[in-house]
Amino acid sequence: MEFKGNYVAIITPFRNGEVDFQALEGLVEHMIRGGVSGLVPCGTTGESPTLSHKEHDLVIEEVIRFAAGRVPVIAGTGSNSTAEAVRLTRHAEKAGASAALVVSPYYNKPSQEGLKAHFRAIADASSLPIVLYQIPGRCSIELSLDTIADLAEHPRIQAIKEATGNLGNVSDIRRRTDLEILSGDDNLTLPILSLGGGGVVSVLSNLLPEQISALVQAGLEGRMGDALAIHEALYPLMRAMFLETNPLPIKTALSAQGFCAEEFRLPLLPMDPKNRNKLMRILEDTLTNLKGE
Repeated sequence: MEFKGNYVAIITPFRNGEVDFQALEGLVEHMIRGGVSGLVPCGTTGESPTLSHKEHDLVIEEVIRFAAGRVPVIAGTGSNSTAEAVRLTRHAEKAGASAALVVSPYYNKPSQEGLKAHFRAIADASSLPIVLYQIPGRCSIELSLDTIADLAEHPRIQAIKEATGNLGNVSDIRRRTDLEILSGDDNLTLPILSLGGGGVVSVLSNLLPEQISALVQAGLEGRMGDALAIHEALYPLMRAMFLETNPLPIKTALSAQGFCAEEFRLPLLPMDPKNRNKLMRILEDTLTNLKGE
């Protein structure tokens, strides 16, 4: 598949401790109507660390069913256990996913050779295209440029979600590989597009899929002035998505707009009231400004 456009890191809505599949279906419809390029369930934004194996499999299956072939689904199948990541990736392929997003193994901190062996084992285990997920802030380990270049030689490793915050990495990866580069941060989507990136795996698109899709499309078409105007209109809310740990702000904002319950799983707790109030002010201002355009 072509990894260009706006892919949504979709939340996992909960109600009374269980996955709320009715709310999940509503979110999928909202995003597809907003023109997104694809859906990414069971990533960090989807609170995957607290999903049971059964829930993880079922969320991916149901998102694929709700999407009904209208957009591709890139299933989050990463784990710090290579065997578990292989199982998740094989399940996603069987369920009908179009690709797999695989995060670097966290906590056990393998060597660069161990990282290469991990990702190659996953890529060898199915026919799905693989998107590497580089986020050292959560994994405490970073894929080196040499490692990325070596992994890019595997025919099924085709893209990377870049969430280091280091824009120099984008140029380095483009210079050394043919991987498509997707921004892992909404607020860096525009600069990454300007450096030749292919799009974003977006948190804010859970709420504003139409606007983020328009930003990405404008950037891909070289209409950087149009993209900049959208970026600037959304920038305060993009930043507010990190007032506290993702996905607390986006799920809180979605709840305020009636898309889901404001419910998380421990160890995540609801936002601090001061931060929540700040988020609500920024959200209200952003939505008011968008309506006035």
